[in-house]
Amino acid sequence: MREINVSQITKAIAEMAIATNHNLSSDVCKRITDCSRSEKWPVAKDILKNIEENIKIAQEGVFPLCQDTGMACVFLEIGQDVHLIGGNIEDAVNEGVKKGYTEGYLRKSVVRDPIRRGNTGDNTPAHIHYDIVAGDKVKIIFAPKGFGSENMSQIKMFPPAAGEAGVKDFIVQVVKDAGANPCPPIVVGVGIGGTFDRAALMAKEALLIPFDKENEEEYYREMEEELLTRINDLGIGPQGLGGKTTALSVKIKTFPTHIAGMPVAVNINCHVSRHEERIL
Repeated sequence: MREINVSQITKAIAEMAIATNHNLSSDVCKRITDCSRSEKWPVAKDILKNIEENIKIAQEGVFPLCQDTGMACVFLEIGQDVHLIGGNIEDAVNEGVKKGYTEGYLRKSVVRDPIRRGNTGDNTPAHIHYDIVAGDKVKIIFAPKGFGSENMSQIKMFPPAAGEAGVKDFIVQVVKDAGANPCPPIVVGVGIGGTFDRAALMAKEALLIPFDKENEEEYYREMEEELLTRINDLGIGPQGLGGKTTALSVKIKTFPTHIAGMPVAVNINCHVSRHEERIL
C-alpha cells in the first residue's frame, strides 16, 4: 500500500489549470499548422494563421488561449493499492481548481445553480470522474471545457436497426447543426454503446485521445477517417467562413450495449482542445 497526500493532488490540479489554459499539446498544434499549410481558401488560411499566432501569444503565460477558460473536467484513475491521506479527495481537487483559477487570473465561469444561476466566484465545483484501476499510482487528466462547443453536443438513443449509416449520418448532422457556433475547426468526440450516461462520458473521453493515436480497431479507425472527410466536406471551415478545415480530428470510443439499443453521443470541442495528464 502506497500513501499519497491529497495535497499533492491539489498542487497538481492548480498547476494544470494554469498550464492547460496557456498551452496546447503538440499534436493539436501540429494538426493546426498542417491544416494551415494545406488550406486553399485564403480566408480560411488567414484564420488558421491567426489561430497559430494566438497559440504563440498564449504560450507566453499572460493571456489564456481563450476568454472562456472552461469548466474544470477532472479524470482520476486511482490505483487500488493507493491510500489517500490528508483529507477528502474531492475537496482537494476543488481546492486545486480554486487555487489555479484565482492565482492564474482565469475567468470563473461556474454558477451555483443551473436555473437560478449565481457565480461561485472560484470556478468550483469541478466535474470529477473516478476510475479505480490496478497499481499504486494516481493519474490525473485535467481538461477545461468551454461551453461554446459543449452546447453544440448531442446524444441520441438509436434502435439497432439504425445501423452504421444512421450513426454516421447523425454524427455529421450534429456538426452541420453546430455550424460556426463551436469556433471551428473543431475536435469531435464520439461515444457509441453502453447506456445513456456511458455514451456521453465516452464522447468526452474521446476528446482526450491524441490525434496521432490510431483506433485499435480497424473498423472504427476507418469510420473515423470517413467521418473526418465527410465533416470537412461540409465546407463550414475555420470560424464558419468556408474552407476544408471544419474538424481537426474525429475520435470514437465504444462499449458493449443492450440488444434493444444503440446510444450515440457526440461531444464537440473547439480547436482549443485543452488537456494535460500527470501521474503521481
